[in-house]
This record gives sequence, structure tokens and C-alpha cells, in this order.
Amino acid sequence: MFRRAPLLMTILLFGYAFLYGPILSLMLYSFNESRLVTVWGGFSTKWYGELLHNEQILGAAWLSIKIAAINASAAVVLGTLAALALVRYRRFRGRASLEVMVTAPMVLPDVIIGLSLLLLFVSMETLTGWPAGRGQSTITLAHITFSMAYVTVVVRSRLAHMDMSLEEAALDLGARPLKVFFSITLPIIAPALVAGWLLAFTLSMDDLVIASFVSGPGATTLPMVVYSSVRLGVSPQINALATLIVVIVSIAVAIAGVLLYRQEKSSTKDTG
Repeated sequence: MFRRAPLLMTILLFGYAFLYGPILSLMLYSFNESRLVTVWGGFSTKWYGELLHNEQILGAAWLSIKIAAINASAAVVLGTLAALALVRYRRFRGRASLEVMVTAPMVLPDVIIGLSLLLLFVSMETLTGWPAGRGQSTITLAHITFSMAYVTVVVRSRLAHMDMSLEEAALDLGARPLKVFFSITLPIIAPALVAGWLLAFTLSMDDLVIASFVSGPGATTLPMVVYSSVRLGVSPQINALATLIVVIVSIAVAIAGVLLYRQEKSSTKDTG
């Protein structure tokens, strides 16, 4: 066992280097003076200044954040309703169809989803006149379509392991179903709702394929701008943008870890 430890440690270090080495290299070259991202020309922060004055990237980033926030909020509402229907009502007409619709977006290729939604929007515009072209609204609807499937899975797993006796006790004491949901059920599944919201937000921010199908000339998301820039050659501004994203995500994860540690510590003291 002890003889295998160095080998396992070597494999582990190689795996971490393979995963995080390119990210660290990208962050390092974001401070490169040279325009060539593979040639070190000295330390400089000028690319961060140029990034902050790049209206195309800033506009795309703001559009992506708006779409992701709307998508995550709507996906949490719809996904929670779908999870409640699947967990609380074992038999109802259309349950099998709902199961398929919830699972399909997670297993279908993004190309198929994007193409089908594009044909849907084109047909709707021809028949009803809405949507008038493709833009932020079509991207948001497309993202909600596949994001709510992931939220449904997260919330459904939490509801399936929830103690139903708490709700039954509240109902026996005279509380109305709506009061029980907001006072008991919602606080219990709140961590799953937060996790689903964050997952839907991340999926929306990261999507490129589906957004490329359903977007129009006036709506370009951040992944689309980055992809079009990389096709012409990696710009140091893209390195700076990626570095900022990594730093923001790392800070958010660190804050979440500290809050979780404090919560576990306080709960341990209360039980002790």
C-alpha cells in the first residue's frame, strides 16, 4: 500500500497539472506586454484596460448575465413545479410524457435542440408574427427549455428524500396547503433551489451551440464573442477576460465554503 502511494501521488499531480496548467498559463499571459499570446514580452496590465473599454465584449457580457439571470429564475419556478408533480402525484394522465420531456434536454445533443428551437421560432413567426426576429427573447426561451430539466432533477431528488410527516402534521393542525408549502416545504428545499438556480445560471452563461442557432444580429452572447475572437487568433484581451472570470468564480466558491463551514460549525455546537 505504501509502495503505491508515490505512484498514486504522481498520477494525481499529473492530473491536476493537466487540468489546471493551461488555466494558470492563460492567467499568466494575460499580463503579457506582447500582443502575441505565446511570446512573453514583459509584465503589463494594459490588456485589462483595453478590455474595460471594449464595448463589444462588455455588451455581450451584460447580455449574457441578463439572459442567465432570467433563465435561472424561470427555470427554478418551472423545474420546481415539474418536480412537485412528479414526486407528489404518482399517477396522472401525461406523467410518462412529462418524464420524457424532463429527461430529453439532458440527453439530446445541443445541435438537435438548437435546430429544433430555430425551426419552432421560424414557424411561430410565420404563423403569429412572434417572435419578430431572433434575439434576447428567443435565447432566453431556449435556455429555459433545457435548464429547467436540470433544475427538475435537483429539486426532485430533494423532495423525494423529504420527511412528509412535517407537512402532514401542519395540515392536521389546520394549516392550508399553500401555507404549508411556503412555511415548511420551501425552506426545506431551499438549498436545492439555490443549487438549481446556480446550475441554470452557469449552463446559460456557458452555452454556445444553442445560442448560435436562436440568436440574431442584435443579440450576441459572451461565448459567441469569445468563440469568434478565438477563431481569428487568441487575443490577450480574451486571456484577461478569462482571468477575471476565474478570479470571480474562485472568490464566490471561497465565500460559499466559508459560509458552509460556519454553518456546519454552528450546527455542531448546537447538537453538542
